[in-house]
Amino acid sequence: MGISYYTASSLDGFLATEDHSLDWLFEQDFDPEGPMAYPSFIADAGAIVMGANTYQWIMDHQDEWSYEQPTWVFTHRELYIPDGASVWATDDEVEAVGKAAIQAADGRTVWLVGGGDLAGQFADAGLLDEIWVQFAPVTLGQGKPLMTRDLRLELIESAANRSFVCTRYKALSTRESSKD
Repeated sequence: MGISYYTASSLDGFLATEDHSLDWLFEQDFDPEGPMAYPSFIADAGAIVMGANTYQWIMDHQDEWSYEQPTWVFTHRELYIPDGASVWATDDEVEAVGKAAIQAADGRTVWLVGGGDLAGQFADAGLLDEIWVQFAPVTLGQGKPLMTRDLRLELIESAANRSFVCTRYKALSTRESSKD
C-alpha cells in the first residue's frame, strides 16, 4: 500500500502550536466512525514511522504504548521505550527506514505521522505515496507546519466529517525531484 502521511491540520496549515499543543484539535466535532476517520485508517496500517516530538507527545498523553505495529521513531536523543513495545529509535536515512517499514507492513499501509519536515524528507526520497489531511475549522496563526516542501499533489478523495473537511491526495513529486 505504500507510505501515507495521515494528519489533522488547522485551516492555515499547522499541525500543532509552537509548543506542540493539540488542544485545539480535540475541541473539534469529529465522528470517529465517519468518512476518512482515524479508526479505519489505523486498522489498515502495518507499520508506523514518526518524529521524536510526536512520540514524546504520545508518551506524555497515554498511560501505555497503544500501537501493535512496528514503529520507527526518528530522533537524535535518547528515548524511553516501554517494555514490550515494538519501537525503535533511529537516526538512519529515511530511505533505509522507509524500506524497512514497507517490508514490515507486509502489504499494508505505513503510517507516517508527526511533522511536515519528516513528511517532506520522505517526499524528497520518493517514498511518500499519499497525504491524508483532516482540516479543522480553526486557525492558529503560527505553529508546526503541515508541510515544509513544495510538493505537487493530486486529489483522490474528499469528504465532510462533521466540522472537518477530509482530504486524501496522491503525492506526485517535490519541486526538487521534478527537476531531474
